[in-house]
Amino acid sequence: MSKKTLLAILAIALVLGIGLTYRLMMMGTETQSSGIASIGGSFELVNQDGKTVTEKDFAGKYMLIYFGYTFCPDVCPTELQVMGNALDQMPADLANEVTPVFFTVDPERDTVEAIKAYVPHFHDRMVGLTGTVAQTSAAAKTFRVYYAKAIPEGEPENTDAYLMDHSSFVYLMDRNGQFIRHFNYGTAPEEMAKGITEAVKKNG
Repeated sequence: MSKKTLLAILAIALVLGIGLTYRLMMMGTETQSSGIASIGGSFELVNQDGKTVTEKDFAGKYMLIYFGYTFCPDVCPTELQVMGNALDQMPADLANEVTPVFFTVDPERDTVEAIKAYVPHFHDRMVGLTGTVAQTSAAAKTFRVYYAKAIPEGEPENTDAYLMDHSSFVYLMDRNGQFIRHFNYGTAPEEMAKGITEAVKKNG
């Protein structure tokens, strides 16, 4: 093989290599841009009846999820009421495919008893979940939820009279626990009902 031929082959290989590398980079970009949002996953908590539950207990049903706490003075009860009203405005057969779920971000005060007394105010099928501090933290991370204890000025660090700062989104998950969409704070019940109905009809 002549030197000129060898150089030509090497040049072609270099061009092909650059092209392949570029294509792989573009494929990686396409995968990232079209990938499923990393919200949701495994969790282990306790429901309002004192039973340990995981994400597997909700398999086969859609989940409408909100993270909050029972001592919340305004935002949490407002959003939970919107969730309940939205489900009541949906066709009954579709609404029954959706389980509303309340996750606490305040496990120190939100005992099983507190959760059991709280969730029926918003919907008769609403499931309330609490657990240890570690379990709550793990669940919040799984759903990309921010929360932090906010102690009022002048109160001691160990006070029970604290608030919880937390993100306020309602998540809709499919029958396999995969994220479908979220609803921002302030979404009207009829708008939420429409969004859930469309998702259930589309995904089956």
